[in-house]
Amino acid sequence: MNKTSLLCFLAVPMLFSQCDNSPKQESISSVIERGLAVSTEQALLMARELGDQEGRLPKTTAKDGTLETSDYSWWCSGFFPGELWYLYENNPSPELKKYAEMYTSRLEDVKHITYSHDVGFMLYCSYGNGYRLTQNPDYVDVMVTGANSLITRYNTQVGLIRSWDFNKDKWQYPVIIDNMMNLEFLVWASRITNDPEYLNIALSHADKTKEHHFRSDYSCYHVVSYDTITAEPHIKQTHQGFADESAWTRGQAWALYGYAMMARETGKKEYLDLAKNIAAYLMNHPAMPEDKVPYWDFDAPDIPHAKRDASAAAIIASALLDLSLQDKELGKTYQAYAADQIRSLTSPAYLAEPGTNNYFALMHSTGHLPGNSEVDVPLSYADYYYVEALMRLKNILGNS
Repeated sequence: MNKTSLLCFLAVPMLFSQCDNSPKQESISSVIERGLAVSTEQALLMARELGDQEGRLPKTTAKDGTLETSDYSWWCSGFFPGELWYLYENNPSPELKKYAEMYTSRLEDVKHITYSHDVGFMLYCSYGNGYRLTQNPDYVDVMVTGANSLITRYNTQVGLIRSWDFNKDKWQYPVIIDNMMNLEFLVWASRITNDPEYLNIALSHADKTKEHHFRSDYSCYHVVSYDTITAEPHIKQTHQGFADESAWTRGQAWALYGYAMMARETGKKEYLDLAKNIAAYLMNHPAMPEDKVPYWDFDAPDIPHAKRDASAAAIIASALLDLSLQDKELGKTYQAYAADQIRSLTSPAYLAEPGTNNYFALMHSTGHLPGNSEVDVPLSYADYYYVEALMRLKNILGNS
């Protein structure tokens, strides 16, 4: 955000649109409703398309341009059901509820997965949102079983949840910044069962990640591998970013979201302070494009021609809105920045025309560019966090 727009926003805090340079600019409330309407139309088209394909869930667009799906075991499996629940929350129609329940049920076997740290993504986004909206007790049983599966990946000596089991010749105990996103699931499990073990694991993981994952400028490494004897890092590097010392954008987004969430859930000032420092790093980064939809890596060598990552923008926007409710001094600044990102994502540059884009809402996300995987395509988690950000901003505006 430039200085002029920030001062204008602070001077007129109630409506972002009042400070727009052009009096004809669409109001942010209208942007939100349009984004939700397109997302709903696309999600229903997707749900109908896959309805008779047993166990299938949308993933991305394949290299041949067709829809690529997964079964429950893929780490992204929970995002489409979760998106449907958010859209049902916005518009509680019988059809949206039917599909939200249907696609959520396709994930039940996730509760037994112990080979992946992504169980939180998979179950909390789907069953978690479903339980929040319906209080279905069967969802609790699935999630608690899943939380017990997830904590089998916790090592008391290291004090962290292990992320990956591959590349064992290189990594002893790898932990990726993405893993912060699974902690909300454990905090919920602790609350619902009144068992402090889940919370203690989440706190240990957050504390040790805070200690070892971040550089002095509050950017973060993607992968930190720990020595299993000393419990200290033996390597810090990237897997999906440009270079070991670069700032892979979605990794920075996971970090911001993870610590904003942990600050909200625990009230710990050190988490809030870290989230605010990460936010400052992102919002003031010289490589952030004018439209605030970041390049896939802040240090990509081909900036300004580097690929964008709409998923990172959606995650950042949602996280900033969460953070905005926790900090009175900077809250409206965070809301204004997130509103700008939502406005960009809801423009024709990123929001697909209904019926196109294999029924995903957002275009131009980047999954794993160094691996030539999911480059400049729609991604299920981009849509999920976009809709979550839309709902969070809508609720903020509705309560202001």
